[in-house]
Amino acid sequence: MDLARFIDHTILKPDCALADIKKLCEEADLYGFATVCVPPYFVKDATKALENRIPKISTVVGFPFGYSATPAKVEEIKKAIDEGATELDAVLNICAIKSKQWNYVRNEFESLSTASHMRGKVIKIIFETGLLTEAEILKLCEFAAEAQVDFVKTSTGFNGPGATVGVVGLLRKKLPASIKIKASGGIRDRQFAEELIASGAERIGTSSGVKIVNG
Repeated sequence: MDLARFIDHTILKPDCALADIKKLCEEADLYGFATVCVPPYFVKDATKALENRIPKISTVVGFPFGYSATPAKVEEIKKAIDEGATELDAVLNICAIKSKQWNYVRNEFESLSTASHMRGKVIKIIFETGLLTEAEILKLCEFAAEAQVDFVKTSTGFNGPGATVGVVGLLRKKLPASIKIKASGGIRDRQFAEELIASGAERIGTSSGVKIVNG
């Protein structure tokens, strides 16, 4: 399996530096990863480093806790796109989910999807499945379908358990075929990555991309 094309080569540590970003981009270009996923602060640098190269630029929105206001997330999306991002990984407001503020949550889906699609970019909505009940996950799948998001992403990798084969399978069963799944959080070896892909993931978010493709 050509795993490289599935991988968002990621560094989101709070203490990462420009040298780390440059190395990430060099590796992404060398191996042909789908994207690099970098902090918003480094989107411009990654865009410059990968100009005219295969890997795209991903960044995060409302990361990692998701409880910033929806309009603030929309502005993050606009700025990231202006600086070269083509894919946006946005964290839902988990506080609103746990409070059953479903109108707020539905509006957030629609707002983030619209802000991205108006500029022709890809939106990945991060559920943070390790903090949610199955009933909450199923509710969010309904909203994702309504908003026609491009991807549902399992986790940030910073809060609670990360991706599992079970949760990826559940998402694949409940989401329309038009919505892809990004598995993220705790993916550090080739076997696990392949199991997640077999269960329905079409993108893998990991900081261990080089290790995974080298077996």
